[in-house]
Amino acid sequence: MAQQRMLKFVTTAKETPEKRDATARTHDFDEIYAEFADAKAAEQAGRCSQCGVPYCHAHCPLHNNIPDWLRLTAEGRLEEAYQVSQTTNSFPEICGRICPQDRLCEGNCVIENSGHGTVTIGAIEKYITDTAWDRGWVKPIAPAVERPESVGIIGAGPGGLAAADVLRRAGVQVTVYDRNDRAGGLLTYGIPGFKLEKDVVMNRVRQLEQGGVAFVLNCNVGTDISFDAIRGKHDAVLIATGVYKTRALTDPGAEAKGIVRAIDYLTASNKKSFGDDVAEFDDGTLNATGKRVLVIGGGDTAMDCVRTAIRQGATSVKCLYRRDRANMPGSQREVTNAEEEGAEFVWLAAPKAFAGNPVDSVTVQRMRLGAPDASGRQSPEPIEGGLYEEPADLVITALGFEPEDLPALWNVSALETTRWGTVKASFGTHATSLPGVYAVGDIVRGASLVVWAIRDGREAGAEMVKYLDGAGRVAAE
Repeated sequence: MAQQRMLKFVTTAKETPEKRDATARTHDFDEIYAEFADAKAAEQAGRCSQCGVPYCHAHCPLHNNIPDWLRLTAEGRLEEAYQVSQTTNSFPEICGRICPQDRLCEGNCVIENSGHGTVTIGAIEKYITDTAWDRGWVKPIAPAVERPESVGIIGAGPGGLAAADVLRRAGVQVTVYDRNDRAGGLLTYGIPGFKLEKDVVMNRVRQLEQGGVAFVLNCNVGTDISFDAIRGKHDAVLIATGVYKTRALTDPGAEAKGIVRAIDYLTASNKKSFGDDVAEFDDGTLNATGKRVLVIGGGDTAMDCVRTAIRQGATSVKCLYRRDRANMPGSQREVTNAEEEGAEFVWLAAPKAFAGNPVDSVTVQRMRLGAPDASGRQSPEPIEGGLYEEPADLVITALGFEPEDLPALWNVSALETTRWGTVKASFGTHATSLPGVYAVGDIVRGASLVVWAIRDGREAGAEMVKYLDGAGRVAAE
């Protein structure tokens, strides 16, 4: 009987949740996709072919048991579907919203590759977990046995929170230290509400708090508390700081007022969504209202800035990227959403210089793609004479992130780093050069996906439990 509910991809077309009208959605920061109804979720889950080699599972960083919870959803066994999904993922409702499924699970779906259109895995994952919250299936963390050992986690982003979840369920005492006034890291302050509404993140933070995780916020390690002090307080430590140092422009005039970092711009917008007082937003420094906005970059952060500026009431929004559309690192889905909402993309274009202080125009260099670089991607090169002026009142730079120099900031020279400045951690165990100290997420990988940080955090949490099982208190060095 169960098998009859599957294999519907032959007769049932792929459908995604309805998307809100582009004009209407640009006036608020609410999520743009509606929720599946029960019947539609079951129907779409039933399109799964239950293939013998599930590439969706293999290409998911968390190795989620996707075919299993799709089958359970098709059979109407939603609570069981949620239980299966959360065994491998601490935050399935977050991944269902912001993972680039087109590059991961859905992009490797067998029926997608056979021409039938992928199963809408992300939308169903979101639906299952949202339903679980609504119906009370998401239970508080309640360890079977409390352990005396404690772990200090530096960074309350997805990697740190995922590790906290695993450690607390094992009964370990957990304290999370973070520089911000709210937990969540990038999930809270780096991703706009139209992709991830903030109550989704806060629900998980509350679940961790209610389960016994302690949060020490507004705490800068190296200033408010030393790294050695944290090591002295805990039996093991996890570094999950992420990477927030922005790659800077070096073009003439790049220091002018009106040229701002993407992380500052997005943080200000998200703080306003919480109702906070944000002086730099209120005085116009980090506010696009009534301005001609130019966003520089081609990743998902650039897309977030473009779509935020539209919602803030910019008079025009353009995105410059030095390569073409096919070679941009950001999600094509996000580019499509931005275009629907009125953004203009200027491909094969890069800033050459900035005029005015505050900035009022940008000299743009037209580019072409030349020979491949070491990564295999074609390198952009300037076209001789291809210069023109682009007016702009607000320039937002979204050129990527680099790690901070943690050994210097924290006065811990024994913490080994790579030549890129990331913390050196063992593959699989996530152990660093310091005994009892682990590291996960972007501070190890470089700027990467939320789902990889969650995987790292879960793996490190499990490894730290093993360490605590066989090791005593870590002595501060």
